Amino acid sequence: MSAASPDLAGAHRENRALTHRAGANFSVGFRFLPRERRQAVYAAYSWCRVADDAVDEGDPAGAPARLAAWEAELDAVYGGSPRSSPGVALAAALERFPIPKEAFEGLLQGCRQDLVKTRYATFDELLGYCDLVASTISTISLAIFGGLGRAEAEARGRDLATALQLTNIVRDVGEDLGRGRLYLPLEDLARFGVAEDDLTALRGSAASDALVRFEAERAIGFFRRAERVRELVDPECSFAVALMGGVYAEVARAVSRDPRAVLTRRLSLSPLRKVGVVVSRLLDGRFVRV
Repeated sequence: MSAASPDLAGAHRENRALTHRAGANFSVGFRFLPRERRQAVYAAYSWCRVADDAVDEGDPAGAPARLAAWEAELDAVYGGSPRSSPGVALAAALERFPIPKEAFEGLLQGCRQDLVKTRYATFDELLGYCDLVASTISTISLAIFGGLGRAEAEARGRDLATALQLTNIVRDVGEDLGRGRLYLPLEDLARFGVAEDDLTALRGSAASDALVRFEAERAIGFFRRAERVRELVDPECSFAVALMGGVYAEVARAVSRDPRAVLTRRLSLSPLRKVGVVVSRLLDGRFVRV
C-alpha cells in the first residue's frame, strides 16, 4: 500500500499490469470487456490478488496483520478514502457497479481460513471453502457483468466460480503441498487408495493419477452446469465470460490428460493454445466443447 493515494489513471495502469502478470488465464477474457467494465474487473481482481498474496507471500507469521491492513483498506474504499491502486480504482468502479462489500469480506474470511485449516475431509466441506473464496468472486463479477440479483444468473455464476476454483485446486496440488496445504478431499484420497504421504513426497502413481483425473473431471462437470451464465450476463460481457470459462476448462482438460504433472509443476496453456480458445469460442461459445 503506497504512502500517498495514486491517481486514478496510474491505478488503472498498475491494476492492468498486475492482472496480466498474475492472472494470465483470467485476463484472456478480460481483454474483451468494454473499457469501463474492464477497468472495474482489473481493480477487483487486483484487490483479491493482494488479499491472496497476503496469505501466500512473505513471512507467514505476518499474514494476519497483512490481512487486517487490507481489510482496513476495504473499509477505506467503501468510505471514500482508499490509499492503494486497487482501492482507488475499485472506489471509482463502485460509482457505477453495485459490488457488495460483503463479497470482499467473504473472500477475506476464506483467506483467514487458509491460515488455520489445511485439510478438507469431504467434498461438501471443500464446497464451503469455495463459497468463501470463489462464490464471492462470482458476486463481484456479476455486479460488473450484469446478472446480480437474478436467481438463475447467481446460481450458474456460483457453478462457474466453483469450476474455476476446483481447477485451481487440482492444477496447484504440488504448489499447495509446498505450503503445507492439501485441498483434495481426504475422502477422495481414501476412495482411490492414495496415501497423503505419497502426495506430500510428490510421488505419483496410477492411484494418484486416477484421483487427480477424477477431480479435474469434477471441475469440468461444474463448467457444464455453468454454461447458461453466458446468456444471463449483459450481452457485451458474454464473450468475455465464455473465454474465462473456456480457458480454464481447457486447463482442467490438460490436467485430466496429464495428471501426474500437477505434483511437480503448474500446467498452463501456451499463448498459441489461448489463441485457439479465442477462435474456437467465437465459433462455439460453450465452456466445454465436445
